[in-house]
Amino acid sequence: MKLYSDEELAEILDRPIFHLISEAAERLGVECYVVGGYVRDIFLERPSNDIDVVVVGSGIAVAEELKRMVGKKAHLSVFRNFGTAQVKFHQQGVEYEVEFVGARKESYSHDSRKPVVEDGTLEDDQNRRDFTINAMAVCLNKKRFGELVDPFNGLADLEDGIIATPLEPGVTFSDDPLRMMRCIRFATQLNFQIEDVTFEALERMADRIKIVSGERIKDELNKIILAPHPSVGFEYLQRCGLLNIILPELAALDIVETKNGRAHKNNFYHTLEVLENVVSSQDNNLWLRWAAILHDVGKTKSKRWDPAVGWTFHNHNIIGAKMVPVIFRRLMLPMDAKMKYVQKLVDLHMRPIAIADDEVTDSAVRRLMNDAGEDIDDLMTLCEADITSKNEVRKKMFLENFRMVREKLTDLKEKDYVRLLQPVIDGNEIMELFHLKPSREVGVLKQYLKDAVLDNKVENEREPLMALLMEKAKSMGLIKGV
Repeated sequence: MKLYSDEELAEILDRPIFHLISEAAERLGVECYVVGGYVRDIFLERPSNDIDVVVVGSGIAVAEELKRMVGKKAHLSVFRNFGTAQVKFHQQGVEYEVEFVGARKESYSHDSRKPVVEDGTLEDDQNRRDFTINAMAVCLNKKRFGELVDPFNGLADLEDGIIATPLEPGVTFSDDPLRMMRCIRFATQLNFQIEDVTFEALERMADRIKIVSGERIKDELNKIILAPHPSVGFEYLQRCGLLNIILPELAALDIVETKNGRAHKNNFYHTLEVLENVVSSQDNNLWLRWAAILHDVGKTKSKRWDPAVGWTFHNHNIIGAKMVPVIFRRLMLPMDAKMKYVQKLVDLHMRPIAIADDEVTDSAVRRLMNDAGEDIDDLMTLCEADITSKNEVRKKMFLENFRMVREKLTDLKEKDYVRLLQPVIDGNEIMELFHLKPSREVGVLKQYLKDAVLDNKVENEREPLMALLMEKAKSMGLIKGV
């Protein structure tokens, strides 16, 4: 970050947009300040065109005045029930989005996030902000243009890398429990530490998150997942108790059980390691990251003790895949192709490992390609990320075998694997040949041809497949007189 004097802030804000806002406020005779994330990001040297302005008076009136000054180029949206307004416009090739609100103070009831709002001073408005680093304001009025107003030492917290609340954190989190998720999200995104007193309030108030909608929790959770190091956020969520409420299936993996001197690994921290491995692969795919988070959630239900081999987690991939829609529905995540994608990767994530742990055969790779389809590369990324063994020899062996799997996959792709893996004789032709309606027999014959193609027993050509089909149909009694 970089520290700036008021004079330097005035230079940074010496842009037409801020002078227009200043002029609008001067015309109406009110104080106005740019506040919150925009101010924070100036010191963090992060670009932003989303501007929040607090007006000691009517924010809507200043927004309307700005619209009149800019003219038809500006689009004004007014939300009178909330006392806010938004102005969007282009200027010198830059699109601006300015939110205006009147300074206010808020009070909350215990069972709602909706506050009772009254007009207030700038101090009242800064008191209601979530964190000290988001409570800083810079005056836009001409006489004080560029003056920083920082009553809670947010600048010092920004410099020290600290997340803290302006007021007593228990009050801040009780008033709006979503701020607990935002606290962890900011700590994760900015790589900041949560102040001890603030973290103790997270632990104490965690149960309050239950009054927050799944939609809002999901939004914050996705922002944590897309951070440069999302495991930091999940550690915070687990330590303070929020994860057990939001995503108990993942929290339940944080256990190591020992029997007869044999222990299994901590699958929660293994999952975080897999997640970080996916991130380090330069993959910003939110849903691949979700697959990494959920790939082992079936282990809690599948865990068994076998005296011969120790702890086992047989079929945890299948169990986990069945849990994915339940988790997505509860968290209000999309129940569409994105969910199916995550479910598929959770279901298949053991397949490449099984191949790499044995001889890498053409048949196994063809079947994997067939089942994964266009998601095969993401599946391989997840599976390579899943190799977290501390045994370097074993890890090297797996990764070398994965390299061989990828080579065979590349070869299949170059040969047009969709054409290669789908038998040229389809179900419709089978029904026509044997005068069948859709039935179990048709399914058996289709699968027989598919298995022959996948196992590379015959070329995917009409003549050899027809010979196989007739042979199978005879054995099933589908050809009369045989």
